[in-house]
Amino acid sequence: MNGNTPIALEGLPFIIPLLVISSALWYFGIRYPAIFFTLLTLFVLWFFRNPERVIPADENSIVSPADGKVIFAGRVFEDRFLKADAVKVSIFMNVFNVHVNRVPVSGRVVGLFYNPGKFFSANLDKASLENEQNVVLLETANGRKVLFIQIAGLIARRIVCYLKEGDVVEKGKRFGMIRFGSRLDVYLPVDCRVNIKVGDKVKAGASILGYLK
Repeated sequence: MNGNTPIALEGLPFIIPLLVISSALWYFGIRYPAIFFTLLTLFVLWFFRNPERVIPADENSIVSPADGKVIFAGRVFEDRFLKADAVKVSIFMNVFNVHVNRVPVSGRVVGLFYNPGKFFSANLDKASLENEQNVVLLETANGRKVLFIQIAGLIARRIVCYLKEGDVVEKGKRFGMIRFGSRLDVYLPVDCRVNIKVGDKVKAGASILGYLK
């Protein structure tokens, strides 16, 4: 599981080749390509940054699983996994956001579902149903169910999730990431108190989406 390293380990297959190419170009004095690949290396290093976050202490708080912008917040009927009304919060991550994902509430993983899917732009509604995605169903200690879904975007082609069914996880802990632009959908109990609105900017593990009752 990816821990508190400053760079997400999932970035190494991208970073190491770029470092080798950049170094070789500088060594052989090929200046302009060397500058380009150095800048590209720095961008990829920055993209895979893995900052520490201060997790809210309130045990009823629900934290954002992702950095990004809230593009939907409202009541829906979730007919695939919960088969019940829920409060859906969708968070869009562009390439400039931190892409490490964090657990929104403490609990036990009772379901994991992966769909290879398609690659529509992650800010489109149909991405919630048709894109590559990884679904995590979590049950809290008092029996509340929270569903969160990693959804790949137009550029992203790889969803990473460290969790397995039966895992007991803590709120705010890292559980995976999506490479190069993506989205997180969270489905909360309808009686939770929502703390955000469309347009809000949120940070994984630090921003509070709402409170469980």
